Amino acid sequence: MIIKENIEKKRLFISSYIPLLYVLLIWLIHVVQYLFNYDLTHLGVYPQKIKGLVGILFSPLIHGSWEHLMSNSVPLLVLGTMLFYFYPKPAFKVFWLLYFVTGIWVWFGARQAFHIGSSGMVYGLASFIFTCGVVLRNVSLLAVSLLVVFLYGSIIWGIFPINWSFSWESHLSGFVLGIILAIYYRQENKYLEQVPEWMNEPDENNNDDEWYSNENLDRLS
Repeated sequence: MIIKENIEKKRLFISSYIPLLYVLLIWLIHVVQYLFNYDLTHLGVYPQKIKGLVGILFSPLIHGSWEHLMSNSVPLLVLGTMLFYFYPKPAFKVFWLLYFVTGIWVWFGARQAFHIGSSGMVYGLASFIFTCGVVLRNVSLLAVSLLVVFLYGSIIWGIFPINWSFSWESHLSGFVLGIILAIYYRQENKYLEQVPEWMNEPDENNNDDEWYSNENLDRLS
């Protein structure tokens, strides 16, 4: 029992690794902006303009205020950890597709203004995790989906053009993309039936640490 608990703790730690690094990165960038009084909004996505293409790479890393940054940080950490913990097989692909493809869609179809922030990723993670539970029809994963609804269900209003001071286009793009990815990767997402090798329990002859160190391991906010 103790070994199993240690394994679960390590799995949770590894699952939070990428989301935590990402959140630390966006905080570092915002602190630099604040300390040097430098506005990076011009690195956001500006739809249908050549100058706006750079935003596909950088816009999720840039936030317009401390409030904007904080509102994205906790969901990114919580939902990102859920993604890597419950759906480890496609997790890396899903995380980075949400990062890049959301920006591409915004560039093609949003209002002509600078779109910044990781909100699109937050919406994508939430819709992906919820849809996975529904598609897989697994009781445990459905419970996770319901938890997401309980925690972040109110964000659904952000995909509608109610408040034009926010990039609802980014929210909508991420939300729709999350659903599409959940359906596309539904076979890989059968977590309880077939887990990656690095998440299998160790042999009795292997210690916990050796197993877990395996190599398989205009601003709109």
